[in-house]
Amino acid sequence: MRDWLVGGAVIESEDRILLVCNRRHGGASDWSPPGGVIDPGEDLVDGLAREVLEETGLLVPEWEGPLYEIEAEATGLGWRLRVEVHKATTVLGSLAVGVDPDGIVVDAGYFDVATCPDRLAESHPWVREPLMEWLAVRWHRPRTFRYVVEGSNLSDLVVRRR
Repeated sequence: MRDWLVGGAVIESEDRILLVCNRRHGGASDWSPPGGVIDPGEDLVDGLAREVLEETGLLVPEWEGPLYEIEAEATGLGWRLRVEVHKATTVLGSLAVGVDPDGIVVDAGYFDVATCPDRLAESHPWVREPLMEWLAVRWHRPRTFRYVVEGSNLSDLVVRRR
């Protein structure tokens, strides 16, 4: 099993939330909050700040959280995922698209919360559901969301929330 540690960012501006469009293998795309894989030995918040800078050009020196954590296990695909999502409290710079050195992020923008369900419709449930629940309730203590991903073929995976 491969274990992934990911940092996720909630970045707001005037009642809007920052989402990035990710181009996946095979040409599919989906929207998500910015963030990414934390390198081995890297502090999670430092890695999250690095990922946000790489994907959006924004510098985030101050964070609050975690807001929530996500655990997902896909035995058939051979991976386990743990995500910590933090909220940016200070954001410097201007949003820039096309700066992602990995070439995954192909678009970005701040969106009204009301439009987020449509934007996130193609995202995995473990990305979409926790974010939408936090946006609706804005709790103050971290929550954990757990998912089981069943199957070994990307085209017919079944995702169940535990």
